Amino acid sequence: MNIQVQCCGIVLLLFFLYFYSRQKNLHLNTGTAFFRTLIATLVSITMDALSIIAICNGEKLPPLFVKLVCKTYLATLILPVFCAVYYICTDIYTRRVEYRRVLYCNAAIGLVGIPLIYLLPISIHCDMAGREVYTYGPSVLAAYASASIYFVINWVLLLRKKNVIRKSRRASMQFWMLVWIGAAIIQFFHNELLLVGYASAIGIMVLYLKLENPEMNLDKETGLFHQMALTRYLKQLSNREKHVSILLMVFEHSFYQNSSQESETVAEMEMINFISGVPGTMAFRSAGDEILLLYEDRAEAEKGLGILRRRFECGWGKDGQVFRHPFWIYLPDSAMLQDVKDVFLLIRHARQNSKELVDNGFLQIGGEFIQEMYRTREIEWLIFNAIGQDRIMVYYQPIYSTAEKRFTSAEALVRITDESGRMVPPNDFIRAAEKNGMMLRLGEIIFEKVCRFIKESNPAQYGLQYIEVNLSAVQCAYAPLADTYIAIMERYGISPQFINLEITETAALGTKKVVLDNMNRLIDYGVSFSLDDFGTGQSNLNYIVDMPVSIVKFDRSMTNSYFENGKAKYVMDAAMHMIQGMQLKIVSEGIETREQCEIMEALGINYIQGYHFSKPLEEQAFLAFIRGRNA
Repeated sequence: MNIQVQCCGIVLLLFFLYFYSRQKNLHLNTGTAFFRTLIATLVSITMDALSIIAICNGEKLPPLFVKLVCKTYLATLILPVFCAVYYICTDIYTRRVEYRRVLYCNAAIGLVGIPLIYLLPISIHCDMAGREVYTYGPSVLAAYASASIYFVINWVLLLRKKNVIRKSRRASMQFWMLVWIGAAIIQFFHNELLLVGYASAIGIMVLYLKLENPEMNLDKETGLFHQMALTRYLKQLSNREKHVSILLMVFEHSFYQNSSQESETVAEMEMINFISGVPGTMAFRSAGDEILLLYEDRAEAEKGLGILRRRFECGWGKDGQVFRHPFWIYLPDSAMLQDVKDVFLLIRHARQNSKELVDNGFLQIGGEFIQEMYRTREIEWLIFNAIGQDRIMVYYQPIYSTAEKRFTSAEALVRITDESGRMVPPNDFIRAAEKNGMMLRLGEIIFEKVCRFIKESNPAQYGLQYIEVNLSAVQCAYAPLADTYIAIMERYGISPQFINLEITETAALGTKKVVLDNMNRLIDYGVSFSLDDFGTGQSNLNYIVDMPVSIVKFDRSMTNSYFENGKAKYVMDAAMHMIQGMQLKIVSEGIETREQCEIMEALGINYIQGYHFSKPLEEQAFLAFIRGRNA
């Protein structure tokens, strides 16, 4: 009997079946489809071998039984190629209704082909030595025709849907089918060469090694599912419109008590194994310091949360001397999200904005938090589109000099409109830009627009001495800031004396060296600096002493407190005298009435800014204002 090739194929498939079933599996749709294709191929090759055995022992077995076995093999020959269509469709059709419709249509081909295989006559050839064993006739042609139709469908799907199917999956499927077609053609013209089953096994091997090895979904360091696997699983949940409970553990800090590196490694693995062993838990390493847990049942999530929090109160390792204190972010039901794939957006927003997370180490996500998250995303898209469509505008608010009795400077303020032309509140988009990394680009655009305005309008002819431009904390911490701004000024031929950059005290927290390096570089070039928002946050006079600023700006809240709170007057008076004693100028922001203006002027405040004089104005309106008032 010539069944060596079939036996090799069976052994190969059993090998992959063993390893596939033994490994931790994410149960993705493609994995399920692959597993069914593997089983179908194994059944087909096994029936191929059994049909050969039946033919070679034909004189001992009833002829009807032998033909039934051979026809059953031919029927199973259709299964692998049908499963291949099923496998490809899992990548293409995400909507269940569409997916099932395509699958049912393809199944109809088999429902027609398989009965034909059993109804049509079959002929059997077997030489005296049993070396040439094959079947032929109408039944065989029906099997080949049905399989060929499935192959055509596969190729059509691969070509027409190539933009939807993953490139690696498309290439692997094409390789498999080419091997199968080549083997089928050889076997069709040389019936004694039974290669089709083994060719199918080779295709399964390629799919396993390149795409469907469950180990490819695992993080090598922890053994948990990695972030890419999480992305695929969330996509599958989204397509199924299935909801889960989500628990995120953020490990920002560790505490070790007299522990060696070996004991720390042991403790880490003990912790990972414990997390993975909590009932109902699917554990993913979503980032270097994050472990994300999914629960299909909310009751199991609540129970798992309690188990984990109690266990993390104790130490890990052989002697219990390794302590991990994660932050906990808990979303009871992903139905609160517009799409379960927004989990990554939720994680980022929670880590950036949650004061509760910092204070208590635990945050349970609610509806208001979700609404704020989506609002922030809208603003981020708005900024992105505004940059691309040049909807970034600069408005100018005049600043009045009490000594010269005229307007000598102005503050440049960024404004953004949405696509309908509506102004977006500055606090909203500035906060979002600082957190999502767009502030550097936004800041450069604003500064370049200010330089272009100075060059084209020459506001010095109307009495202006400088323009104030705000710098965010993100910009101040950017090491190449000075070189970038100097390059922009040189490109527009702007005198650096016409630029005053405003920084806030929070800009230097944690990055003071970078801030001072940038400031000194720009000061050497000729730019001056102001300290903005004095009177908020952690402002103190030591900060003014340390920073090379020439102007201090009293925040609106400090100005208002002066008029509303008796004690605040003494604080502001003391601060003002000390600042002026350091030969620094003072700007008072937020002045809205004539009375406030006169009081600030009597106190010796150098510059006054506020709605009493003007709200921020677009370029042409600002120039008209300055021309009229300074004339």
